[in-house]
Amino acid sequence: MSETVRAFLGLGSNLGDRREFLTAAVRDIRDKFAISGVYETAPVGGPTQGAFLNMVVEIHTPMAPYDLLAACHRLENTARRVRAERWGPRTLDVDVLLYGELELNDPKLTLPHPRMNSRAFVLYPLAELAPELLPPDWRETVADQAIVRVENLACR
Repeated sequence: MSETVRAFLGLGSNLGDRREFLTAAVRDIRDKFAISGVYETAPVGGPTQGAFLNMVVEIHTPMAPYDLLAACHRLENTARRVRAERWGPRTLDVDVLLYGELELNDPKLTLPHPRMNSRAFVLYPLAELAPELLPPDWRETVADQAIVRVENLACR
């Protein structure tokens, strides 16, 4: 059996039935270990668009990093995500945030996720699951970003 790695996925949706897109994705994620609450946030960057629902899922997986990225893309494809413009609205966005202690700087995959420490929609749900992985001043870093915890998903 392959060794497992502790990894974290960030999920977001701001088109269609946002809650259902997140619920379906979480149900389909293999090797789930823990699921954060769901947070509603305004979009960061990109065109004018609706609010996002965001969450983080911790997994313990034997998948290699690029295989995990491919699995994330399959979840997005199942949700019929269209990549029309960068940071545009989407039915589902699934990002690999952390993959063990791996640091990777590749055009296809950068780990840790390059913008995660400046995004409230990543840090608040990640703090529920792994506060020890956050920088000490993370709350001050994202203090200007409105975020509201809205619910838990029952989708194990």
